Amino acid sequence: MKRDKVFLNALWVSITSFLVICIVVLPKSFSGEWYFSPVLVTVGPLEIRWYGLLIASSILLATFIAQKEAEREKINEDDLFTAVSLGIIFGIIGARLYYVLFNFEYFSRNPSEIFKIWHGGMAIHGAILAAFLVVFLYTQLKKKCTFTFLQGLDLFTFVLPLAQAIGRWGNFFNHEAYGSPTNLPWKMYISLPDRMPGYEAYEYFHPTFLYESAWNLLVFLILFYFIRNKRKTYGEVTALYLILYSIGRIPIERLRTDSLYIGDFRVAVVISLILIVLGFFLFVYLRNKRENVEKKE
Repeated sequence: MKRDKVFLNALWVSITSFLVICIVVLPKSFSGEWYFSPVLVTVGPLEIRWYGLLIASSILLATFIAQKEAEREKINEDDLFTAVSLGIIFGIIGARLYYVLFNFEYFSRNPSEIFKIWHGGMAIHGAILAAFLVVFLYTQLKKKCTFTFLQGLDLFTFVLPLAQAIGRWGNFFNHEAYGSPTNLPWKMYISLPDRMPGYEAYEYFHPTFLYESAWNLLVFLILFYFIRNKRKTYGEVTALYLILYSIGRIPIERLRTDSLYIGDFRVAVVISLILIVLGFFLFVYLRNKRENVEKKE
């Protein structure tokens, strides 16, 4: 009961904060009346940026919720935090490396920018791949690990969309990752210095960071319900995450003006299509396997 209350409180805080910010802050910002600097505060030579603060906050909240679910599944706390620490480190490296590789022409001319992640430029697909690899290696190499590979993936993908929902607001403060020009009522004003090359004549754009943040929050709520009420075997949450997140990412990505490309194809769209197919087959395989076991029993 106490664990359920913690989960519900976390959900309530997340949803309430999201709605308050959307109602109070965004109208002023989207109209151009308010401008938020990417830097929250400067202390001497040290800059604390909104982007880094939000990423750190999202990781802490996601880890806290994962810890509560891990207690319910009787996973050793040391195993969890070691895996989480490794996942964070290599997830950040993977996210940045993925972005750098697909922007190699720019970073080869500006190598000092590679390490400046506070300037933006993190690809979630790179983080996912790196984290999946870390979980696999940890469960294979750690003696007497208290969770399996698929169980670990479920814990990760269960809280990941909540972390993504929070982290996307870093794009808002960095004035990046917005969509194509629009005149819709919720259009977002972008100042001239922050406009993508070729879009200098336009003032208002799709707030794609908000679309994805809202979608990720919805995915988290679905997975929260599923893991507590509908999951039959480990790995199903991961399969659902791959499907649901990717379904939302495709239309949102098609609106963006800063997509990574391979030829004429948007990388995120191609990867998302692959993940939808992978997630579908994984879910069907796991369900069928579970049903066959139940029949034998």
